[in-house]
Amino acid sequence: MADGNRPADGAPPDPDALLAEGYHRRLGIGESAFRQLAEYLERREYEGRPYWHVSDYRRGIERGTVLIGGTVVRGFPKVPRTLVLETGVPEGFPDHDAVAVEEKLNGYNVRVARIGSDDGDDGDLLAFTRSGLICPFTTRVLERLVELEPLFDAFPDAMVCGEMIGPENPYTAHEYADVDSLAFRAFDWRDRESGDPLPVRERRERYERFDVPQTRLFGIYDVAESGRSPTTDGSGREDGGDSPKGKPTAADEVRRIIERLDERGREGVVMKSLDGREQLKYTTSAANVGDLAYAFSLPFDYGQAFMFRRLIREAFQSVEWDESDEEARERTHDLGEAILLSMRDTIETVAEGESVGERHTVRASPEAVDALLEHLRGQGLRIEIESDEREDGDRVVTFCKRTQSTNDKTKNYLEGQVVRE
Repeated sequence: MADGNRPADGAPPDPDALLAEGYHRRLGIGESAFRQLAEYLERREYEGRPYWHVSDYRRGIERGTVLIGGTVVRGFPKVPRTLVLETGVPEGFPDHDAVAVEEKLNGYNVRVARIGSDDGDDGDLLAFTRSGLICPFTTRVLERLVELEPLFDAFPDAMVCGEMIGPENPYTAHEYADVDSLAFRAFDWRDRESGDPLPVRERRERYERFDVPQTRLFGIYDVAESGRSPTTDGSGREDGGDSPKGKPTAADEVRRIIERLDERGREGVVMKSLDGREQLKYTTSAANVGDLAYAFSLPFDYGQAFMFRRLIREAFQSVEWDESDEEARERTHDLGEAILLSMRDTIETVAEGESVGERHTVRASPEAVDALLEHLRGQGLRIEIESDEREDGDRVVTFCKRTQSTNDKTKNYLEGQVVRE
């Protein structure tokens, strides 16, 4: 069996059995609260190993929290966003003097934890998705991307949090100049059961000690008052350039960083309090436009809220950037192209008798690719294999996740279905 990450037979969990294993204490809640939570637990199996996960936020329990093998793997907390840097940064960090600014990468979020096995060995490293599923593909390919065993030997209760990035990505493909296929970048380190984070400096020092690649640290900046703390290169700039006149705040520095990232088509930044407990994100216009182009290429499969939120971000950024009319029109032009041309391409594709969907290429061992495809089909996705080749012992597969709603509705409208509004 390649995967084994299968849904259960639909039977609800037995709260008494889970309480007997002490899961409520590990979650820090009482028995009554746990019984209410148990109604929303989803049971899965991975290679014969049962586990339960919280697929959505419930009663203060993070989405993606997993109960497995008598232990808890905490979900990653939702990171709030600011639409206006000048006011949002001080509002987001009212009790902190300085924040660390790190790059936000465009990939998929994964948490890695060591889970003990029944045979008494040190346990297995398992990779969990944002919603709490064990990803068989990531679990298998991670060992060829980064050596984590020494880290877990020293810190067995760690939860390594990172982003899987690169063009050959089964979930969120994005081009990065320094990534040929798939890569891992750590962005947080938390306690597996409590979810408590390490302070930023300690976390970065530990990952450096274990040779684990990390997201870029741009610098550490003062939240409100003038002044800037020393950074890794002494400049506070990703390129080590000259310091600007005066001593800008974090909001000032983030704007400069965002402008440079936007020129390169990068995603954005995450600001973190130095103790690691508070976070705030902000994305580039390039990321917003890219998301809109992708969403409008599958217009009946992405919700209006997804699209509207990105348009709102663009409007607030345009105002805060104090754009001229000409600059605002250029932004509007880019947004219009992303929206209309993407939909037009989709309609033309369906009109020519072809199907549309989310297209991905993956490169891994044959066993890992088999596990991935079985996992995706197990989630109810319709997978169409477009190419399947072997290169240097790896299996390289391009597949399409067929998006049923966009294909069906586009075809129906082309065939004359009347829209009643």
